[in-house]
Amino acid sequence: MAHIDLLNEIHQASKRDYLARVLAGNKAEFATIAKRFDVEYWDGSRNTGYAGYRYDGRWRAVADRLVGMYGIKPGDRILDVGCGKGFLLYDFTQAAPGVEVRGIDVSAYALAHAKEEVASSLEIGNAVALPYPDHSFDLVVSINTLHNLNLEELHIALREIERVGKATKYIVMDSYRNEQEKVNLLYWQLTCECFFTPREWEFIFRQAGYTGDYGFVYFE
Repeated sequence: MAHIDLLNEIHQASKRDYLARVLAGNKAEFATIAKRFDVEYWDGSRNTGYAGYRYDGRWRAVADRLVGMYGIKPGDRILDVGCGKGFLLYDFTQAAPGVEVRGIDVSAYALAHAKEEVASSLEIGNAVALPYPDHSFDLVVSINTLHNLNLEELHIALREIERVGKATKYIVMDSYRNEQEKVNLLYWQLTCECFFTPREWEFIFRQAGYTGDYGFVYFE
């Protein structure tokens, strides 16, 4: 189990006005709407989510690095837990032609608007009950998803990822290293149920028996 930073460059490329989201209106209402993971979250306003989650190739660099780090080859099976519209999975097929990809997400809207090339490989479902046999994937990834579960569900999901994966797994969580990043995260987040310091996350991983690698996103 190792900390590997793959996402902060992508994360920092998006500009965020933390105060604007808090002052724009009823943030509790925004969060309630976002947690439906429907059109308002993916393609609504910035107050309730992404304000248009469209493919722009930004995930290709992440796919390339994961393929290189873990020696992914044609015929290997990759699962994305919380796949959204399948952009990362599509990039895996470009980074390692011949891989088999599968994705699972709670959002029917995201799956209905998924990248056409991988849409048939995606299904609706929950991280706490992955519908796959034990050790059936050569790589399992989950990017900015598991922190949307409460603590009990999080433990179950980590064990599920451990169960369906083989040796290589990679997950990313929202985190904070100081009070400013904690405040920024609180101001910005809409769907998080769990957010902790890196040390606390690592404790949770050990408690759940998660043995894969991990990264964190910080709201600087």
